[in-house]
Amino acid sequence: MKKIVASVGLVALGASGIQSASAQALGTPDATKPWTVAATLRGFYDDNVATYPNDAAVPAGQHRDTFGFQVVPSAALNWALDQTTINLGVLYSLKYYENRPIGSADKVDQELTLSGALAHSFSERLKLKVADSFVIGQEPDTLRANNTFSTFQRISGDNIRNHGSIGLDAQLTPKFGLGTGYDNAFYDYKNSGPGVDESGLFIQPSVSGALDRIENRAHLEGLWQVLPETKALIGYQFTQVGFTADEPISGVFGIPSTYAMSDTRDYMEHSIYVGAEHHFLPNLTGALRVGASYSDYYNDPYADASYTPYVSASLKYAYAPESSAELGFSYDRNATDVVGLLGMGTGPAAVTVDAESAVVYATVIHRIIPNLFGSLTGTFQNSIYNGGEFDGKCDQYYLLGLDLEYRFTQNFSAHTGYNYDRLESNLNGRMFDRNRVYIGVTASY
Repeated sequence: MKKIVASVGLVALGASGIQSASAQALGTPDATKPWTVAATLRGFYDDNVATYPNDAAVPAGQHRDTFGFQVVPSAALNWALDQTTINLGVLYSLKYYENRPIGSADKVDQELTLSGALAHSFSERLKLKVADSFVIGQEPDTLRANNTFSTFQRISGDNIRNHGSIGLDAQLTPKFGLGTGYDNAFYDYKNSGPGVDESGLFIQPSVSGALDRIENRAHLEGLWQVLPETKALIGYQFTQVGFTADEPISGVFGIPSTYAMSDTRDYMEHSIYVGAEHHFLPNLTGALRVGASYSDYYNDPYADASYTPYVSASLKYAYAPESSAELGFSYDRNATDVVGLLGMGTGPAAVTVDAESAVVYATVIHRIIPNLFGSLTGTFQNSIYNGGEFDGKCDQYYLLGLDLEYRFTQNFSAHTGYNYDRLESNLNGRMFDRNRVYIGVTASY
């Protein structure tokens, strides 16, 4: 259930960025019909659209900041049968920038999000869930499959992320149940082909070389109904991550014998955890999973197998009609765009193989008055890098999102908001700040 718990953070944080598929785009649900179509138009100002480092000189004739507008048509289907629920959604976003973002080929970005889910109850004791989410985009918010960032940068181009899952829950006895499932995440970035660093001697990895990968996870979890409001659990998860770009990511340029390839960072992970799910009140629930993971980097002869804590916790509170709050925390390993020079560090690996990330996230959605809604979202991620030149170095990433929505009618609303991003780093040339403001309207039917 590790991935399922982590996805809560994605829901909370994904709505924070103006570039991501916003909640307003789908409009207000209409209980009288199973489908909804909507369109959003918004204008925005972004003072660092390319997430360009603060201490880097802007190339001549280019700009850090830009005004722009965004058009977002969308459609959704929510179809409920006696034992089956089907949800389908499609969202397209076109963004036009007055100033072309640094590193982009043109002034237009296009994003596409396709999602689908099916839940079927074979009986009261046996339930199946299948879900998939496909994204083409540029923002780190939309290109992740859980609540942890592998890169904090906006990446130009038609980058692809797909995340699919299937799970089966069985209540074997009134007190004991089993949950099992599999999920897969696929990443394909368009920034491919390694370059050379400023010295002209060493390979500079492409985003594709550092982050193209397939993540496979399978889990088995047992749950005991200890009290009417409390379930205790124990679980095991197997993870295999394979990097697929087949590119050199470090080494001396032009000397293949010195290269470290993308698959140097492949690994397998075994995780064991215990935890509990508890209903403090009918509208206040919490979940906690705590354990350890054992990771083996089988393609890097210099990397030692290692143990990592695993923690996933969440607290959800529906404190008033159409108002809710959520708080969460996670700690685990994740892929990273940080690589480093081959053989330049004292860490237990040839290059930086991954990061250990602690993430705190929170979101509040509040109905201020009958037609006025506000939301506040935030996250903090501390990532410590493992192996290679940057072993033990760390990044801190901060995200804050504020949004106000006024619903004139069930089918028409206006919204405005502000988002702040900040990356602090022990690594040179990475720190940046980003401020975004927007205002827009949504019509739905």
